[in-house]
Amino acid sequence: MQDATHIVIGAGSAGAALAYRLSEDPANRVLVLEAGGTDAGPFIQMPAALSYPMNMSRYDWGFSSDPEPYLGGRRLATPRGRVVGGSSSINGMVYVRGHARDFDTWEAMGAKGWAYRDVAPYFARMETSHGGEAGVRGSTGPLHVTRGTKWSPLYDAFIEAGRQAGYETTADYNGLKQEGFADMEMTVWRGRRWSTANAYLKPALKRDNLRLVSGVTARRILFDGTRATGVEIARGNGIETYSASREVILAASSINSPRLLMLSGIGDADALSALGIPVIADRKGVGQNLQDHLELYIQQACTQPITLYKHWNLFSKALIGARWLLTGTGLGASNHFEACAFIRSGAGVEYPDIQYHFLPFAVRYDGKAAAEGHGFQAHVGPMRSKSRGRVALTSPDPRAAPSILFNYMSHPDDWADFRKAIRLTREIFGQEAFAPYRGKEIQPGAAVQSDEDLDGFIKEHVESAYPPCGTCRMGDAGDPMAVVDPEGRVIGVEGLRVADSSIFPQITNGNLNGPSIMVGEKIADLVMGKDPLPASNQEPWIHPDWRTSQR
Repeated sequence: MQDATHIVIGAGSAGAALAYRLSEDPANRVLVLEAGGTDAGPFIQMPAALSYPMNMSRYDWGFSSDPEPYLGGRRLATPRGRVVGGSSSINGMVYVRGHARDFDTWEAMGAKGWAYRDVAPYFARMETSHGGEAGVRGSTGPLHVTRGTKWSPLYDAFIEAGRQAGYETTADYNGLKQEGFADMEMTVWRGRRWSTANAYLKPALKRDNLRLVSGVTARRILFDGTRATGVEIARGNGIETYSASREVILAASSINSPRLLMLSGIGDADALSALGIPVIADRKGVGQNLQDHLELYIQQACTQPITLYKHWNLFSKALIGARWLLTGTGLGASNHFEACAFIRSGAGVEYPDIQYHFLPFAVRYDGKAAAEGHGFQAHVGPMRSKSRGRVALTSPDPRAAPSILFNYMSHPDDWADFRKAIRLTREIFGQEAFAPYRGKEIQPGAAVQSDEDLDGFIKEHVESAYPPCGTCRMGDAGDPMAVVDPEGRVIGVEGLRVADSSIFPQITNGNLNGPSIMVGEKIADLVMGKDPLPASNQEPWIHPDWRTSQR
């Protein structure tokens, strides 16, 4: 199948879902192109090993940001999956739909047909939820969503501390009530990482009309005039082309999708011309509107030996790994983010704008440095930063790395938001529920109190939570900064769509794997000309006193 009706570039969160749905129609001949290779092996499949694949060049594109001017020139890692399953094969497996108001905001920004009532049915179609809100969550979809065993009493202490501090609790933050402290959900099934490779791609590859070509790098999209006709790829030292009779669909990530558009002549005409790239369509929004979530780790010593620190040795790791390999159970079968919260930062904020992941361990996300002794930590960060960045080409050579500048913390409100998040976290850790376990504050440390000192800590320690998005923004076709219309079609050309997190007009609450899969599901129906799923009439829970109360 050298030629196809549809070519999907990228076998990641959205691309695998898209390929699964497109290939349900036997009249379609679907070709998926993926730069990475197999996801076989325990580093990806064992949930507790999550810190390994995102730091392995075999599975990661290895991007990093340009020196960030507001973070003292630090370069921040920007991992993107380069493996079947894409970033769903290297992420932390946390599952968050996003808040209903996120999608209502998309519609208000010009993404007609993407309000909560429109996307909720697609979330339900893609899920099999284990323990979620009945009548809201899906029960027959490819994507299994589960909860952990909460083996450490610290998980319940975190949720109880939130309740003691006056916050809501919620039985399902992915249901109609996101706000509150809750058990966290993960894309883990039967002890394995349930990536889109496992959930969507591998089952779909049993069909005769779907083909995966891995280990090939897309160089540019081919055009006949302004119609996309195929893709030029690099395989080894050679160059090959594949043709698509109907559409080419980019699902290559919020870094690589705009990069490929620009390499193909779609972007800011002046910038492309300066690099000697012939202009197919002048779309100034390509690569702009880059957004991300930043987070800090607030770490507390634990006075009881009930954290993962007791397993921070080769012998324990070997036992955990052996049990997981033999039975798929035990500590190896969890990402260990088993409790969480979504709260509002102040009165007048309609829906949550701060997220917590709780971990019964004081350690860096990359797993390279553990605090001495037992501890626990909350990953905390604001959800709606006002800072915006961009992705740009550095060369017309497809092999050249892009320039990625997030402009993290460039808006003054971001500093105030983070200071508030730190102080709210300290208040939660100070509740009676943590009294039996609470030792000294490891990070930032009790001496770090003033705005100036907190800003210094933020500048030095803030890290990406790794959900970049927004660089091929969806909007009204008449919007000069929109890149795709509300059907994912690239404005100014034919036969080309984008279907991944790059089309998000604004970043959603929480981790982006879930919304990215939803985009693949919904755009698949648009590609095939199907009527959209019937809209939901369910209303999200909004705190009745949000105008006057923070909790």
